[in-house]
Amino acid sequence: MRNKRILQGIFWILIYLLVTLAPILLILAGPRPEGREFWREFSVGLGFGGLAMMALQFVLTARFKVIKAPYGSDIVYFFHRQISLVAFVLILAHPILLFIFDPRTLELLNFITAPWRARAAVTATLALIVLVVISVWRKRLKIDYTRWRIAHGLLATAAMTLALVHIMLVGHYTGSPLARGLWIAYGAFFVGLLLWVRVIKPFLLLRTPFKVVEVQPQPGSAYSLVLQPAGHSGFRFQPGQFAWITAWNSPFADTEHPFSLSSSAEQPGKIEFTIKELGDFTRTIKTMQPGQTVYVDGPYGSFSPDRHPHAGGFVFIAGGIGITPIMSMMRTLADRGDRRPLTLIYANKVDDAVPFRDEIEKLKSRLNLRVVEVLETPPANWEGEQGFVTRKVLEKYLPPERARDAYEIFICGPKPMMDAVERSLVELGIFIGDFHSERFDLV
Repeated sequence: MRNKRILQGIFWILIYLLVTLAPILLILAGPRPEGREFWREFSVGLGFGGLAMMALQFVLTARFKVIKAPYGSDIVYFFHRQISLVAFVLILAHPILLFIFDPRTLELLNFITAPWRARAAVTATLALIVLVVISVWRKRLKIDYTRWRIAHGLLATAAMTLALVHIMLVGHYTGSPLARGLWIAYGAFFVGLLLWVRVIKPFLLLRTPFKVVEVQPQPGSAYSLVLQPAGHSGFRFQPGQFAWITAWNSPFADTEHPFSLSSSAEQPGKIEFTIKELGDFTRTIKTMQPGQTVYVDGPYGSFSPDRHPHAGGFVFIAGGIGITPIMSMMRTLADRGDRRPLTLIYANKVDDAVPFRDEIEKLKSRLNLRVVEVLETPPANWEGEQGFVTRKVLEKYLPPERARDAYEIFICGPKPMMDAVERSLVELGIFIGDFHSERFDLV
């Protein structure tokens, strides 16, 4: 299974490189337009490469499971964020090089007198700049997630469309049948993606609604939202995966939010999400009523023990509400009667805000499970670990076996905790492929 995922990953990387480099290869293979210097063609090549990367950004966020399967959603979204900056720099380098080597082109910035090809390019670049600014500094600018998401989609679509218009109006690389075919293919691909994301997929979700069964309060201002498929069979998932929830709106409203499943994968007739009150949407969970319609897009993610059947055991390291996907794993393993050794290192701030503590205690009778609780601020009579999940704590409770593939480690919690745990695991000699992290901050 692992070799198959590696081959799939290599395949999609090669496809990405091919689509990105195709416009540049077109420049190199075709005749250079008369009177155009090397630096001008070089700037065009950078722009083409950046534009191809930008087009592929829509693919990365379209949630095609076959593409994300080899890597996991965390890695794909991380790549999306990082490569978008590379694409931005390449696209911006195109006009900057023109301005440097031919200052007369600065006249194209005059929106009133410039030709339409330049107006399209300037507008596309401005849209791209605004897109990058609100994405990189969204939290600092205190932009609401839903509004940012809508603005992000509109700006990206506008930038891509106007860039294609600019290429067609310039016309230097659309004269040959091969060139026209390439850009027509890019345009058709782009339109097809928009139709899938904005029309077809929301329509399919509209036909497979879920109904709220109950909302169960949990310690630490969290609530377990229990859902049941309405008029369909629901979906199968792997323990530890997540899904996108749309509530109070239709799937066409683009107001969905990602949450980890906390229920057992062996009981798909009802699915459960455990959600902590942290923002505007999460504060509405406790107000949901039985019978209310909710739409669920999933499952997604590779954060699952099912992807590691070879493992002799598992170590779970959770912080706060990061216990959610790990509860799905433990509940599933218990329902399967899995007796492999499990260790749960569970960190929380205070003693009276520990979600699932009672159920975890009961799971000990069904699993080969050792639980280590770590409290940042423990009560006076506390006998467990206190402070944080440090290297010392890990060294004390991790299985002594350090061989590669001996056991798999799953980490989920606040970013500072996860970063510290990952560094400690590397220092302890744990193979980097044997520990896996789930970060809730996708955007």
